Amino acid sequence: MNPAAVATGHLTAALELPAGLDTGPAVTAANRLPGGWHLCAPGPESRDCPVLEVAYADAEPKVTVDGQTIRMSLTRATARSATLAYTTYNALERARQERQMLTLHANAAVTPRGRGVLLLGNKGAGKTSVTLALGERGWTHAGDDLTVLAEHEDELLILPGKATAAVRPQDPQLWQAPKPVVNLTPFLRAPVPLAGVIRLTVHPAVPRPLLVPATPFSANEQLRLHEALARYISGLPTPLTGPNGTPYGPVWPLDTLPLARWRTHLIAQLAQQPYTYLYAPDPQTAADLITEEYT
Repeated sequence: MNPAAVATGHLTAALELPAGLDTGPAVTAANRLPGGWHLCAPGPESRDCPVLEVAYADAEPKVTVDGQTIRMSLTRATARSATLAYTTYNALERARQERQMLTLHANAAVTPRGRGVLLLGNKGAGKTSVTLALGERGWTHAGDDLTVLAEHEDELLILPGKATAAVRPQDPQLWQAPKPVVNLTPFLRAPVPLAGVIRLTVHPAVPRPLLVPATPFSANEQLRLHEALARYISGLPTPLTGPNGTPYGPVWPLDTLPLARWRTHLIAQLAQQPYTYLYAPDPQTAADLITEEYT
């Protein structure tokens, strides 16, 4: 095993990799993960870091946990692909949550006055399009699809998330073409206070733009938040076999009861924030409404 350290998701961990493993493909995924994915030589600070051991799988890939050590076995093909970055990122989600940070499937943007707004929504709800429209209005990007939410001394913070976005081509004839990946600029570089949360529904059938308070939370909203806050600690977004293998697998044994309780506390904290549902017929209208609300 080769000892190293990896910095990803605003966390540094000691990392042990199989000898001779080419990490070049994993490095190419760095800008698609919050905080990047950077290998470096282990230093004195690594002694107090979580430890992630990666080995080749003799049979089925798996993850096991022993205290602060996470052991992950991957197929050789997966370990040599960009999936190494995604799996190691997810395997360290428990360590992030122990430090009161977590990964969200969400977008985030920062107002010209320096306060963060979370944009939630299902796939296709318009998160990326609205975020890009906010950027045109002077907002700073803070994450597309992957955002990091943190708590520090009872204050909720937005940390820099994924710094790239896959943008659908404007030409309707290209609707099946792969989405070009663009770098989001300007991009957040330091934590900012959370100003509010918006759950988006952007669709041409919406008759008129509307903002509706979402608090007190319905049972449905509480369930959606519990699922969203626990999504990355479950490991479901990145199967250990990689994109060409079995699409489903066992849930990673990373979660703990204290972390589940912290996430419940976090939902209570979110309920104290401005939290609204936004309905709009197009991204530009949604961005105008958000800008008006937070200016």
